Amino acid sequence: MQGVAFYRATGSDVGIRRPDIADVEFASAFAISDDKIGRDLHDAIFLPPNNYPRLVERLQPSGVTVQRGLTGPAEIGRVAGALAGAEVLLYSAPSGHPDSARAYAEAALAAGVAFVDTTSDPIARDPETLGRFARAGLPLIGDDLASQFGTSVVHHALLDLLRERGLTLVSSYQVNLGGTEDFRNLTENGAAKMRSKLNAAGSGQVAVAPFGYLPHLKSQKIAHLNIEAQGWGETAVSLDVHLRVQDPSGAAGVNIDLIRIAAAALREGRGGYPEQAAALLKSPPGTAI
Repeated sequence: MQGVAFYRATGSDVGIRRPDIADVEFASAFAISDDKIGRDLHDAIFLPPNNYPRLVERLQPSGVTVQRGLTGPAEIGRVAGALAGAEVLLYSAPSGHPDSARAYAEAALAAGVAFVDTTSDPIARDPETLGRFARAGLPLIGDDLASQFGTSVVHHALLDLLRERGLTLVSSYQVNLGGTEDFRNLTENGAAKMRSKLNAAGSGQVAVAPFGYLPHLKSQKIAHLNIEAQGWGETAVSLDVHLRVQDPSGAAGVNIDLIRIAAAALREGRGGYPEQAAALLKSPPGTAI
């Protein structure tokens, strides 16, 4: 939300794939934090546990009041009703809560809107759910967005480069540390995310260390990648990469693109999974759950 306001105000094209994002409008919002419910969205996004820095000094009121999120299957109808007038429901809760993800997908189906699952919980990878969206003529995008320049994207690119240049991979690992609410959650509910990261790496010789939550990092993520390989004559090649990024920034630009893809498919009547989203996801349909 901050980014949309920032690019509208500045006209900058730094860090975005498609310069014109002025057509993105926010129609409704949901949260489970009591402090956020009932507030205008432009206020709610700055409240804890959100810890992303300010991009703009002041946001104009959005006119969207944050509503209570789903608390169980009985709430699906209420949330579906609140989606009236929207085209795309972006599900961006912390990973590791598959029942919640499925409930929001059901609300999207009931409301007749496209659904984008940015978490590692398997929604688009579930053939039955994907089939229902396809039959309803509704796009379903997921699972788990690949950050604009995150650990998985960099790791996958380096492993591809290794193969392209004829080197033999011996072993590889990645370590991820962060201070967002998502990282805190992943220390307890990280299994689906670990599977998704392995899907993104595309090699059985990659290990992913358990996620580390360090509150003082706030919205920053620090990652370390190691690759051990062999070249000509079985000589050793070793590569270590240190990556430091604003984790939510990496997601925001991809979210915008996924919303655009979902909205375009909806307007064209193309239900199910739009293939053009594959490059922006860690675990598209057909990858392991």
